[in-house]
Amino acid sequence: MQRTSKVLDYVLVPMGLAIMVSYHLWLLLRIRRRPVTTVIGINAINRRIWVRHVMEEPSGKHAVLAVQTMRNSIMASTVLASVAITLSSLVAALMASGVAHTIFSGAGGEQGQGELVVGAAGETALSVKFFAILVCFLVAFLLNVQSIRYYSHTGILVNVPLHAHRRRRPGLAIDYVTATLNRGSYFWSLGVRAFYFSCPVFFWLFGPIPMFATCLAMVCVLYFLDVYTEWDKPEEEDDLNGGDDAATCHEQPKTATGTGGVRVNPQQGVV
Repeated sequence: MQRTSKVLDYVLVPMGLAIMVSYHLWLLLRIRRRPVTTVIGINAINRRIWVRHVMEEPSGKHAVLAVQTMRNSIMASTVLASVAITLSSLVAALMASGVAHTIFSGAGGEQGQGELVVGAAGETALSVKFFAILVCFLVAFLLNVQSIRYYSHTGILVNVPLHAHRRRRPGLAIDYVTATLNRGSYFWSLGVRAFYFSCPVFFWLFGPIPMFATCLAMVCVLYFLDVYTEWDKPEEEDDLNGGDDAATCHEQPKTATGTGGVRVNPQQGVV
């Protein structure tokens, strides 16, 4: 029975991780080919519109709005980075103290042994599981730190007036600021993905079956969070639904989509 439980770790755990990795590879391919059908691609297009709207204002009245927006983004990344490094310290402390090994391996008593964990529960197996959780949190911390870095740069660059770029074309300045802002957002998204990956790894402590089930549930949830097809809806359908007003409202996103296909590259910075 113990040998059969260990075999489950060698089968279900790689399958669960393969499902998670395959989904994100599919999402990356979709972002490259059809960015307007993903939340990440749509947000990248709208960030370019926002940067152009702020930088092309000659009076600079949107400068305060830009600073407040960057501050909110930095605060979000800071909170996630703080949570990640705190959880990393907690996991490292549990690994060093050996308390978690006693709980999950059932070494504290023969009566409860094998009732909490299905699968490999030896000292080496638990060390590998805790180390995987620690890696997820450390990666999340580093990605959010990079996000803070790019958001900080954007807070200054977005407030530089376009007429101050004498030797460079204004369009190049907008492209550079947009790329910097998108990189900050991409690093933030990847940091959140690291938290998502930590959930199945955490359930791995209770066995390969909960870990595999969590991977399936996570992929289903992420699909509904990442995919949005209404943005790519044909204009004829909007005319039928809302008449001239809907067509007028759709005209701006269509222009942004066209701009996104030529000048915005949502996949930059994802890898």
